[in-house]
Amino acid sequence: MDHEAEVLVVGGGLGGVAAALAALRLGRTVVLTEESPWLGGQLTSQAVPPDENAWVETFGAPASYRRLRTEIRELYRRHYPLTESARASAALSPGDGRVSPLCHEPKVALAAIGAMLAPYRANRRLTVLTGARPTAAEVDGDTVTAVRFERDGDDVAVRAPYVLDATELGDVVELSGAESVIGAESRERTGELHALPGPAQPLDQQSFTWCFAMDYREGEDWTIDRPDDYEFWRDLAPAYWPGPLLSWTDVRPDSLAVRTHPLFTDAETPTGGHGIDRWTFRRILSARTFTPGFLASDVTLVNWPQNDYVLGPLVGVDPAERQRHLGAARQLSRSLLFWMQTEAPRHDGGTGYPGLRPRGDLLRDGGADDAGLALRPYVRESRRIAGELTVVEEHIGVEARRAAGLPAGSEVFPDSVGIGCYRIDLHPSTGAGHPRSYVDIACHPFQVPLGALLPVRMDNLIAAAKNIATTHITNGGYRLHPVEWTIGEAAGALAAYALTTGLPPRAVRAKSDVLAEFQRLLTGVLGAELAWPERIRTRTV
Repeated sequence: MDHEAEVLVVGGGLGGVAAALAALRLGRTVVLTEESPWLGGQLTSQAVPPDENAWVETFGAPASYRRLRTEIRELYRRHYPLTESARASAALSPGDGRVSPLCHEPKVALAAIGAMLAPYRANRRLTVLTGARPTAAEVDGDTVTAVRFERDGDDVAVRAPYVLDATELGDVVELSGAESVIGAESRERTGELHALPGPAQPLDQQSFTWCFAMDYREGEDWTIDRPDDYEFWRDLAPAYWPGPLLSWTDVRPDSLAVRTHPLFTDAETPTGGHGIDRWTFRRILSARTFTPGFLASDVTLVNWPQNDYVLGPLVGVDPAERQRHLGAARQLSRSLLFWMQTEAPRHDGGTGYPGLRPRGDLLRDGGADDAGLALRPYVRESRRIAGELTVVEEHIGVEARRAAGLPAGSEVFPDSVGIGCYRIDLHPSTGAGHPRSYVDIACHPFQVPLGALLPVRMDNLIAAAKNIATTHITNGGYRLHPVEWTIGEAAGALAAYALTTGLPPRAVRAKSDVLAEFQRLLTGVLGAELAWPERIRTRTV
C-alpha cells in the first residue's frame, strides 16, 4: 500500500521523531518511516544513554526534548518502586550513571516517545511505518517526488511535497543523488586545524559500536558460548592502542594518556556503589534507586572503547561489505562479554566474571540476543550533505579559533535554528591504512545554522539528523542526542513553514525578514532556543 502526506520523514531516530513532532504540532500530516522495529535511534534501538550538556536540565535543548526527558522520569515515578528520595528528586536518574544526568532503560524511552506521538496517530495525521528500508528515490530535476521502501517483502512508495532524511547513514541523500561527503576531508579542502593532511580519506569514519546490557549475579554462571572469532578479537592489538583491545587498559580521549579502569572498584559496586570504574559509567538501572529487593543487581550498558569497531566503515562500501562489518561488530561485542566472563582480571585478584548476565531483554522485544546485544549498532557518523553552509572547526573549536585570531566563543550564525554543546569527540577511525586513535578537541557551546540543513541543489530535501553539513571533524560535536533532536525539530518546522508560506526552504534562509519570522515560530510556538547566553557561549567544554 502506497502512502501520501505533506511531510515524509525517513528515519525514526531522535532527529526523525523530533521532525515529525514539529511538523505535526504545526498542523501538517506526516509519514514517519523507520528501518528497525523501534523508534528512537541512538536512545532506544542503539541503546545509548543520552550524552548531554551540563545545562540540559534548564537550558541548552528544545522544550520538546526536555519534555521527552520528563516523560521518561514520570514513567518511572508512576510505575516503578522507587525509594522515597529517588521519587522526590527532580533530577531522577534511574541508573545513576556517570555519563549523563539521566540514565535509563531504552524501553522506557521508547514508551515515552510512543506517548508523545500517540495523539497524532489517533487522529491519523501521523502514519508510522516501522520495518521500512528505503530502496530508491524518485527524482524530477531537483525535487524528490517519492521514496520507495521494502517493507514485509512489499515495495511501498511514499509521496510528499517535502522529504526529510533522518536516517542513520544518510540513505535518502545517497538515493536521491544529492551532493554529499563521506569520511574525512583533507585539510586543504576545509582548512581545519585537525583535519588530515594530504588527500581526503572517504573511508576514514568514526568507529561504530554494537552495545549490550548486562547485570551481575555473583555465584552464578551465565557464560555465553565461545564466539567463533574470539581468539582474533582477544589477540587484536591496534597499532595506535596501548595493548590488546580486550583489556581494562585504554587511553584518555583528550590526551591519549594510558589509563586503566577495571569493571568494578569493589565488591559493592554491582548493587549501587560508585567509583572510577566501567560499571557505573553507563549504568541504566541502579539497585539503590529502587526499594530493597526490587533489583538484585544494577544493569549497565556496554559502550566502551573495547567494543568500538574499527575494521571498516558502514558508508561508502557495497552492501555485502557493510553486512560483513555489521556481523564482525556483533562478534567483537560478544567476544568482549565472553572475555569478561572468562579471562578478565577481577577486582578481587581472580579471573573472569561468569556472573555477568546478558540483559538483551531490556533492549528488544522478545527473542533477546543471548549476548544482550541491542537491536541496532550505534552509528556515530553519517553521509553528510554538501550544504549551503558547512560547519567547520573554526566555527566552534577553541584551539582553531584561537589560531585563526578569532574572538573567544563559538561563531554567531544569523540563521541559527537551535543550539548544542558537546566536545568535538571522534572515536577511533575505520580508515583503511590510516588507523588513528581518538581526536578529542575542546570547543565552545555552539549554534545549529539553518544553512547546514539545506542541500546545495535539491529543493525539497532537508537534512534532519547527523547528515547535516558538518565536516568529519565537527560531526564529532553535532552527533549527540539533544543536538540530533534539535536538528530534526528545525527540519520538521521548516517543512511545515514552507508549506504554509509557499516559500522554498532556501528562500526562507535568504530573506532576512522571512528568516526572522521562521525563527520566531521556532522560539514562540515550539520552544526552541537559538542562542547561548554570552557567559556560556564563550565557555570551553
